[in-house]
Amino acid sequence: MSFLARIFGPPRDRMALRPLYAAIVAKGRDPIWYREGGVPDTIDGRFEMVSAVLALVLIRLERDGEAAAGEAALLAETFIEDMDGSMRELGIGDVVVGKKVGKLMGALGGRIGAFREGLEGGGDFEAAVARNIFRGTPPTEDALTFVAGGLRAIHGQLGAVTLARLLEGQLA
Repeated sequence: MSFLARIFGPPRDRMALRPLYAAIVAKGRDPIWYREGGVPDTIDGRFEMVSAVLALVLIRLERDGEAAAGEAALLAETFIEDMDGSMRELGIGDVVVGKKVGKLMGALGGRIGAFREGLEGGGDFEAAVARNIFRGTPPTEDALTFVAGGLRAIHGQLGAVTLARLLEGQLA
């Protein structure tokens, strides 16, 4: 065992979470969000939907407490790694990437709090969706109803999935 492994423990394997992360990305990139939900089909719009689904999965993992804490952290790390790589592919320089990833993680944390409050704490979920998905562009009532309803449905489906099935990438 290397010196670093003795200090920090064995390297954590993100590969086990690839099916779950792939399912999150696929759900967030489903064309229906953009076609029926009016989410802008842009890099920002796709980020919004992927991070919205990720936020719902992380909220679901919270339910399992310590049993899922490691997986939740790895999932967040996988997201960071993906966003970092995507920004670099777009030609964003090293100095800027770190700052942008930090802002994206802050946005994800804010989204988790807003969605948790809206879905489980009696808050206004539609307002959270409008603020977090349609940032700065007021959605039509139909678009907001569609997206909020779809995210509520995902939240409900995630609540019925066992931790083992979820970690295998099964969102419903």
